[in-house]
Amino acid sequence: MYIYELDFKVRDYECDLQGIVNNSVYQNYLEHTRHEFLLSRNVSFSGLHEQGVDAVVARIEIAFKNSLRSRDEFVCKLNVKKEGVKYVFHQAIYRKPDNKLCITAKVTTVVVVDGKLVSQFGIFDELVAESEQ
Repeated sequence: MYIYELDFKVRDYECDLQGIVNNSVYQNYLEHTRHEFLLSRNVSFSGLHEQGVDAVVARIEIAFKNSLRSRDEFVCKLNVKKEGVKYVFHQAIYRKPDNKLCITAKVTTVVVVDGKLVSQFGIFDELVAESEQ
């Protein structure tokens, strides 16, 4: 189950010599989706930073299933869970219109407040609770 979806379209410059989206570009899609998800819940990533709160990526695992090509339309989906002090974003990208799974990703983040790791952070705990409903 996913609690958020964001539509995209592959741009020509995101492809490599093989004519497929370069592997590093998928991380941009994933990150943009996480930021837009936060904004959709009235949480500003930059606003948090200005308050001394940073959600930082600790680990990313990506499984590549099917390639995207120039001008392909796709959707990036997201869910979030809590594992100890970590907030884990489970994400997937599906190509439209055939709904082919292109990648799955597990993005592990931690929250640092004024430079110190915290085990709980209200806003993020609320997002986890939303995903468990």
